[in-house]
Amino acid sequence: MPIAGARETRREAWRRLVRRPYALAGVALLFVVASVCGLAAPALLGQIVAAVTEGKSTSFVVGAAVGIVVAGVVAALLGRFAHALLARLFQSALADLREEAFGTALGLPQARLEKAGAGDVVSRVSGDVEAVGEAVGGVLPALTSAAFTIVVTAAGLAVLDPRFALGALVAVPLQVWVTRWFLARSGPVYRRLRVAEGHRTGELVEVFSSEDTIVGTGRSARHSRRVADASEAAIIPGLEATRLRAGFYNGLNAAEFVGLASVLAVGAWLTSSAGVSVGAATTAALLYFRLFDPIGIVLAELDALQRAMAGLSRLFGVVGVRELTAVPRATRRQREARRAGAPARLTIEEVTFSYQPDRPAVRGVSLTVEPGERVAVVGASGSGKSSLAGLVAGIHRPGSGRVLLDGDPVVPGAAAEAGVLLVTQEVRAFSGTVADNLRLAAPDAAPDAIAAALRAVGAEWVFALPDGADTGIGPEALALTNEQIQQLALARVVLAKPRVVVLDEATAETGARAARALDRATAEAIGDSGALVIAHRLTQAVGADRVVVMDEGRVVESGPHEALLAARGAYARLWQAWSRRAVAGD
Repeated sequence: MPIAGARETRREAWRRLVRRPYALAGVALLFVVASVCGLAAPALLGQIVAAVTEGKSTSFVVGAAVGIVVAGVVAALLGRFAHALLARLFQSALADLREEAFGTALGLPQARLEKAGAGDVVSRVSGDVEAVGEAVGGVLPALTSAAFTIVVTAAGLAVLDPRFALGALVAVPLQVWVTRWFLARSGPVYRRLRVAEGHRTGELVEVFSSEDTIVGTGRSARHSRRVADASEAAIIPGLEATRLRAGFYNGLNAAEFVGLASVLAVGAWLTSSAGVSVGAATTAALLYFRLFDPIGIVLAELDALQRAMAGLSRLFGVVGVRELTAVPRATRRQREARRAGAPARLTIEEVTFSYQPDRPAVRGVSLTVEPGERVAVVGASGSGKSSLAGLVAGIHRPGSGRVLLDGDPVVPGAAAEAGVLLVTQEVRAFSGTVADNLRLAAPDAAPDAIAAALRAVGAEWVFALPDGADTGIGPEALALTNEQIQQLALARVVLAKPRVVVLDEATAETGARAARALDRATAEAIGDSGALVIAHRLTQAVGADRVVVMDEGRVVESGPHEALLAARGAYARLWQAWSRRAVAGD
């Protein structure tokens, strides 16, 4: 997945904020008024010092003290209100961005997502959003408030006496140098940290999603090492970022010391030789002291801002994929035929595909599946069966050749819209009701249509549930067996009414008895559509109209089951080996 540059990230962030101009203007006005009210305390304290030294009445001192309290309360209330409004504004913009990034990720071609890795995508819409959310909730409002306070206070110093402002500027070169030093080094470090954390997330996702297989094959130690290596790789940029922060904070403390010393020195000089009152010098020192917190916030929170900017750049990188890539669409004729539910002829013409250069997974395959025809594709592991299924389903883009539906090319990424439906062995039951799961294929499906689809695939068990198709399923509700989940997947096929069905080992994860029942359900689900069946169990090939044998990405045999057995070629050898394993398994 791409990562947006710093300039692009700032531009995109500003573009989303200015969509709410009136809210921005209102928040800015509140911050200005709150900052002006905050100036009252140092100014009145200076007046109190002057009153005491000049022997003024006690009532003046009391009035000034009351003024400090009132101004402080007003400034606090306005500041809190401005913080809340700004946080709401930022959170609203972040929510829009999160939904945009998530929607973009869901709409990307599956091949693009697989290439990026699940960990990268998950970390962007979770970890990166969390980093930005933390900044939006606390850092950005604090930075904005501090920035307004700095500007208004600096203006107050200049109005009091420009020489006090010049004295305060002595600290600026050191602050600028320390800040530039930190920004130049921290940005790349935080980006490396986010990438490393994404890789670590990917390793964890893989382990948690495949725990049974990993433990069952005795590979726990290997995967534990991989997780440990990924975690250690994330620690290195984290430690580097900590060292940078320590140096940054030390530099800021030194700058504050230099600035305050300079203002005090200017005050001492002006009171002794330039006729400036002690009250004015006190006010100037208090004003500069008042700058400690906001300047410290602005500069120190640049650390959190850098982390947030790193997260934003990754989120804008996801959104940018959609903006840079045209959304694939099926042809109008394909969409109309899809709505009509008319079965189609699938034609594969000299298709070649490679995951890596010079290592083709599919080599010049040509194949036709007529409407209503069942074609089983068999072969050893790595022969190219699933890659062919991915090409037909639009997951992969052919290196050469074409995939056609009734003569129209199938656009990669738009195969489902054209009417090609892929069902794999890794089917899922989503949290919600049974009906919710089925309506993924047909959002407007009526209860009668859902019931008919369930009966068609032999899922009458749904009707015995407490609430029938409205019964909740998932981790927090009713747990389903693999066979039941696959029946729901086949019921979705019935509701979707595809023009061509691609079954990639769709019933491979079940036992023999359940597999036979699912094979019958599969035949009902396919109906009159053509079907390309990637067969894991060769019994699926027996009932097919035609069997295609693949080896090293090529079609080496094609014909009916009995004819291929009689030919004593590659298919006969596969059948013999599979039969021996089946007998041994029984």
